[in-house]
Amino acid sequence: MSITPTAAAPRQLLALLTASADQVVPVTVLTEELWPSGAPRGARAELQSHIAELRRLVASALNGADPAEPRQGWTDRRTADAVLVAQPGGYRLDTGGGVHDVWQFERAAGAGYRAMEAGDLPRAALRLGEALALWRGEPYAGVAAGPRLRREIERLEASRLSVLDQWVEAQLGLGHHAELVSELSGLVAHYRTNEPLHAHYMVALLRCGHHDEALTAYERLRAALEGEGGMEPSARLRRLHRSVLTMRNTAGRSVFDTQAPAWTPAWTPAWNAAGMPARTPAHVPAQYTPARSRPVPVGSLV
Repeated sequence: MSITPTAAAPRQLLALLTASADQVVPVTVLTEELWPSGAPRGARAELQSHIAELRRLVASALNGADPAEPRQGWTDRRTADAVLVAQPGGYRLDTGGGVHDVWQFERAAGAGYRAMEAGDLPRAALRLGEALALWRGEPYAGVAAGPRLRREIERLEASRLSVLDQWVEAQLGLGHHAELVSELSGLVAHYRTNEPLHAHYMVALLRCGHHDEALTAYERLRAALEGEGGMEPSARLRRLHRSVLTMRNTAGRSVFDTQAPAWTPAWTPAWNAAGMPARTPAHVPAQYTPARSRPVPVGSLV
């Protein structure tokens, strides 16, 4: 049963607690999220009221009741308190050891990254594809995000884009360039200044024998970068561009007689103690609308 609140503030509060599930979120952090311009008089009492509303929804879900029809005299208040736990200085959302989409995404992504490092491209493509399949909508959709949630949304979106980059890399390594051309065409149209995706697109086109289209893709990227502060493509992408020019000008040779240059990622995923991917590299753009994603399950915690 969903416990997603209908009111904006409790929904926002639940989203932030979900983002830090099983960790204590200080009252100061919750207050900053709800009132980024400064807490009003009576903010602490209002926060406690929102917590009480969330506990009522949790209790309803635990009882199998309709949260929209509150009843008098809860008999399971202690159970609700055990889910949304008050601790010194803050609150903790106790998942009871359950899993959620973000955890599943990071586990699958971590397995995919490790497979890439080991050179196991089939497994990498499989696990990275599993991670991407968990996304079917924007993270925390329908939540009025404050500063803390915005940073979490940006982190999740950047992480997805990194996984997408590595999934395409694995697919190219498996020789699936022809199948990728159409999807990459849509991706580079959306992420107009993303160099790794443009490089993958150019390599896929080149391996299909479409030299001129690969050069056109480079020129579109160059123009987009120029329009965003006068930037130029990186040295690595310029080298790829020169390789395409060389291959196009190699008369009498099939594209399959000359190996298309590979795009080597400019970063290597780091791992934390749990074997999970660490924070996404800073060069990955954070602001985008996911093409196929899935909301973090804010309202399905019990």
